[in-house]
Amino acid sequence: MTSTWRSLRLGALATASLLMLGACANLAPEQQSPAAPVAAQFPGASATRATNAAAAPLDWTAYYQDQRLRKLIELALQNNRDLRVALLNVEQARAQARITAASQLPTVGAGFSASRQPDSTGKNVNNFQAGLQISAYELDLFGKLRNNSDAATARYLASAEGARAAQISLIGAVAAAQFSLQADEELLALARQTLVSREDSHRLTRLRFDQGAASSLELASAQSALEAARAALAQAQRQRDQDENALVLLIAQPLPADLPPAQGLNAQALSDIAAGLPSEVLVQRPDVLQAEQQLRAANANIGAARAAFFPAITLTSNVGTASSELSGLFKNTVWTFASQALMPIFDAGRNEANLTAAKAARDIAVAQYEKSIQSAFREVADALSARSTLAEQARAQDAQAAAEAERLRLVELRFANGASSSLELLDAQRASFAARQAALQVRLAALQSGVQLYKALGGGVASAIR
Repeated sequence: MTSTWRSLRLGALATASLLMLGACANLAPEQQSPAAPVAAQFPGASATRATNAAAAPLDWTAYYQDQRLRKLIELALQNNRDLRVALLNVEQARAQARITAASQLPTVGAGFSASRQPDSTGKNVNNFQAGLQISAYELDLFGKLRNNSDAATARYLASAEGARAAQISLIGAVAAAQFSLQADEELLALARQTLVSREDSHRLTRLRFDQGAASSLELASAQSALEAARAALAQAQRQRDQDENALVLLIAQPLPADLPPAQGLNAQALSDIAAGLPSEVLVQRPDVLQAEQQLRAANANIGAARAAFFPAITLTSNVGTASSELSGLFKNTVWTFASQALMPIFDAGRNEANLTAAKAARDIAVAQYEKSIQSAFREVADALSARSTLAEQARAQDAQAAAEAERLRLVELRFANGASSSLELLDAQRASFAARQAALQVRLAALQSGVQLYKALGGGVASAIR
C-alpha cells in the first residue's frame, strides 16, 4: 500500500512539473491609454484656481443636506430594479472571470471503474481501476489562456465601474426628481392662488358689466384670464402627479408616510464643491474607468488572437491502480501520459480574420475611451457654466418677480379706486404670475445644475464596486 501511494505521488509530481511549462509568453500589445484629448483646464477656470482646487468628494450624504432627499436616495439604492440588475451583472461578470481563469489550471478528477467481459477463451475477466486523471490540459506557452483570463477580468472590472455609474446616475436622478416634485408643489400652489385671484376679478368684472360700468371686451378678457388660470392649474396638477410617479419608480415603492417634511426650493442647499483639474475628474468618473477597462480587454483579446497562430499543446495523464480482483486493487500501479501538439496550417484565413477583428475592436475601444473623456469634459464644463450663470439669472428673476408683485399691488389699489381698468389689472396679474413661475423654474434649474455638476465630477458613492 505504501509503495503504491508513493508511486501516485511521484506520478503527480512528474505531471505538475510539466504544467510549469505553461504561461511562458504573452503576445498582447503593451497597454497604453491614449492621452486625454481635452484642454488642460475647464473653460473659465484660471490655472491657479484649478491647481489649488480639490476634486469633488464622493460622499453624497455630505453634498445633499435635505433629510427628505437623503431618505429617498437610501430607498432608491436599496430597491431600484435597474440598479439591482447592474449589480447582478457585476456578479455574473465576476463568476465568468473565475470560469475563464480556471482554464489556466488543470482539471483533476478522481474515479473508479469496474468491468466484466469474456476473454478469447470465453472466460469472464474482471477489471477494476481507480486513480486520478488530467484530461486535455493546454499548456499556455503563448499566453492565449492568460490573455483570455485578463480580458474576462477587465470585463468584470468594467461591469463594476458600470454599476458604480448606475449608482451615481440613480442618486442624481432621485435628487433631480425630488427637486422637480417640490417645484411642482410650489407651482401648483401658485396656480391655485392665481385661480382664486382670477375668479375674484371675473366676478367683479361681471358685476360691473351688469351695471354698465364695464365693456364686453373687459368681460371677455376676464373670462379668458380665468380659463387660462384653470388650464394652468390642470397642467400644474398633471405635472406634479407625473413627477411623483417618476420618483416612485426610482425608489421602487410608494412614498413612505414617515418621510421628513419637504423643504421649499429657497431652503434647499447643496454643499459647495470645487471642480479641480480635468485629470482629477477622469480618475473619479466611472464611465471613463469603464472605458479604460474595456480597452484593456480589447488589448488582451489581441494577444489571444495572436496566440492562435502558434501550436496548441495539450496533455492528458492518468495515474492510479488496476487489478482483476477488487481485493488487490491497490497493489498494482498503472499510469499513462499523452501529449498532443496541433499546429495550424490551413484554416481558410480564420485566425487572420480573428486577429484583424481583435485589432479593430481595440481601435474602437480607443475611440470610445477618448469619447468618454471628451463627454466627461463637456458635461463638467456645461455644469460649471450653468452654475456661474444661473445664480445671476435667479437673482435677476427674483427681482423681476418682486417688481411685478409691487406693480400688481399698485394696480389693484388703482382699480379699487376706479383709476385703472380691468384690462390693466389683468395684464398686471398675468405678468406677476409669469414672473413668479419663471423665478421658481430658474431656482429649480440652479438646483438641478448642482446635481449635474456633482454627477459630472464623479461623485455619488463612497467607492468603486470590487
